[in-house]
Amino acid sequence: MTTSADLSAVTSAGPAAGRVLIVNSGSSSLKLSLLGPSDAVLATLDIDRWDGDPGHGGLAGFTAGLGAVDAVGHRVVHGGSQFTGPTLIDDAVLAAIDSLTGLAPLHQPRAVAGIKAVRALLPAVPAVACFDTSFHATLAPAAATYALPQNWRERFGLRRYGFHGLSHSYAARRGAQLAGAAASRLRIVTCHLGAGASLAAVRDGSCVDTTMGFTPLEGLVMATRSGSVDPGMMVWLQQHGLSLEELSSGLEFSSGLAGLASLPTGSGDMREVAAAADAGNPAARLAIDVYVHRLRREIAAMAAAMNGLDVLVFTGGVGEHAPRIRAAAAAGLGFLGVAADPGRNSALRADGDITAPGAAARTVVVTAREDVEIARQTRGVLAGPHTAT
Repeated sequence: MTTSADLSAVTSAGPAAGRVLIVNSGSSSLKLSLLGPSDAVLATLDIDRWDGDPGHGGLAGFTAGLGAVDAVGHRVVHGGSQFTGPTLIDDAVLAAIDSLTGLAPLHQPRAVAGIKAVRALLPAVPAVACFDTSFHATLAPAAATYALPQNWRERFGLRRYGFHGLSHSYAARRGAQLAGAAASRLRIVTCHLGAGASLAAVRDGSCVDTTMGFTPLEGLVMATRSGSVDPGMMVWLQQHGLSLEELSSGLEFSSGLAGLASLPTGSGDMREVAAAADAGNPAARLAIDVYVHRLRREIAAMAAAMNGLDVLVFTGGVGEHAPRIRAAAAAGLGFLGVAADPGRNSALRADGDITAPGAAARTVVVTAREDVEIARQTRGVLAGPHTAT
């Protein structure tokens, strides 16, 4: 189990903000947690259906009962090209975040609503925006640029942004700690595997490549998202009768594990797909095979971007709780020095090392803690000057 002492080694709890309220606004939900100076969770509130009103879902009562709050850290999905690091929120920053709604139409308006709601309830508390895209702002042009016409790229701001950056950032540091070294001296591939899934290549503490791109659809097979597909096939499908709405909805909500397994429930949950595969369902078995094939291929691609691999990190719901996926991925990566110990892998229930004896690369599992990363970034901004762009 991850302890407060463990977490203190991968955070920087500065004097500026001991108690940080973390605000995570989903497409329809709102989750809050208060972290203490050592990042222990002191209080939580989950509102499954939040309408954006500061008075809805017990939000006002929750914040009133927290006692001292030194800072608020907000998760914001998209920072565009403007926000390349955590940023103290003022009216101009809030307007700029809102202006990026076209890049994340489901999540960006909710983040803005969360910022406004908590600011109304805690007006004197400084607030910081922490962006999922900013970890990937260090991508070199060769990794960030699409091979598309220049006028398209300039007109629409097309580039590879990447996502899940808060999770990747934390996982890289925590994974390095489990491997007994500093992230600044390692080549790390972080695997954020959940309903959404992405990888990051982290060399010497900076992201040099990732699997998601302009949108979260690119890259790995996910629960209901397709991952990368032939763009020519998308054009062909439109030419042969699929509407833009059908195509968009299908790629986002009916593809991935759900589309491959075709379970009666329509689920893309790895647990249900694995159970169906174990029961002899051939479509579910294929779904897992496709998932693992893509995962292995992309891990190898991330390692290639760094000329090798020192640490492989699994995190997220699937990464943390599906030892069969970890084992299957590792089994195809022996040429990179990866090997998972079967006993350690199957027995692990929290953060830990599952490396097989003699393996050249370390394989570890990290509990996803975006809240800890948001608190770290928030404290960092309040401890000293920070430039937004």
